[in-house]
Amino acid sequence: MEIDPLPNGSGSNAATSPETAATTTAITVASNTAPSSKLSHLTESLKLEHQFLRVPFEHFKKTIRTNHRTVEKEVSAVISSVTDVADSDEISKDDAILSLTSLVSRLQGIKRKLEEGSHAENLQAHRCRARLDHLDSADAENLSEWNNVRLKRILVDYMSRMSYYDSAMKLAESSNIQELVDIDVFQEAKKVIDGLRNQEVGPALAWCADNKSRLKKSKSKFEFQLRLQEFIELVRAENYMRAISYARRYLSPWGATHLKELQRVMATLAVRSHTECAKYQVLFEPKQWDFLVDQFKQEFCRLYGMTLEPLLNIYLQAGLSALKTPYPCCNCNYITTYCLTYIICQLSSLRVSRVLIKSIYGEDTGILLFM
Repeated sequence: MEIDPLPNGSGSNAATSPETAATTTAITVASNTAPSSKLSHLTESLKLEHQFLRVPFEHFKKTIRTNHRTVEKEVSAVISSVTDVADSDEISKDDAILSLTSLVSRLQGIKRKLEEGSHAENLQAHRCRARLDHLDSADAENLSEWNNVRLKRILVDYMSRMSYYDSAMKLAESSNIQELVDIDVFQEAKKVIDGLRNQEVGPALAWCADNKSRLKKSKSKFEFQLRLQEFIELVRAENYMRAISYARRYLSPWGATHLKELQRVMATLAVRSHTECAKYQVLFEPKQWDFLVDQFKQEFCRLYGMTLEPLLNIYLQAGLSALKTPYPCCNCNYITTYCLTYIICQLSSLRVSRVLIKSIYGEDTGILLFM
């Protein structure tokens, strides 16, 4: 009986060697393990996307609440006006026509606001759907492409937090990921931050009014800190009577929960802004405004479910902490710019490339010469 030739051309009927069997088994195991490893990596990656979904969802809920309050206020005003006209026994024809014309104009305004609110809600809902679809599209076959998109999202997040809005917008547009980033949310925060850095509490108080229920639910004291600072500024300007009136109107409601802080600030009416007492002198220092900026960032990130640190910093810190290889790029006992470049280039799981290096250092540092 003839034996079919083996794949390697040998016509021997000898049993397969142990080395060949082991190699075949290893290849088979590796081929089966690779997709499983990619799938496991993908599963772990999706666990880090909490902020990716939470931010648009919270923005969506905020838009709904704002539209509801606006419409409720306008409708109540219209109903009140109709009731006043209906209860009036002696009203002339001209006055009735004037009142009805005013009501029609107001109703048209409500209709316009409803249309604008509906459009805003649809945009937010579409953004949530786009992000869900993006996460659903991730699989082991397109994991590399999906990670590239994630890298761009991380870079846009970093640029937005650092107030590089034009660069963030251009990167988002060129990558077609406008619906996967939150530049508009950070622009909203920037208005408040700029106001606080200019020693103005108006934008921050308006933000607190828009999010009053949620801040109250989280037991935030940010609005109280703003009121205290505004009181301090009145004392600094030696406008003591106005400061007392301000305290009666805006600070007294906080007395039940923040009595000690309130007493300390009220004492500045006696010690004045030029005091040398360290306990009260610190209240008049410019760094109090920096404290308010940091406080706002914490409250803002908490409301939207964001991380306090940029995602880029978190991913880099995690990658550097997990990296166990030495620094073979040079014989130095400290991390130089070149060493850091080498480390970043090793973080393949983060897909960090030249784009990342340029975003951190720029091209003028010469760091790209080593790549």
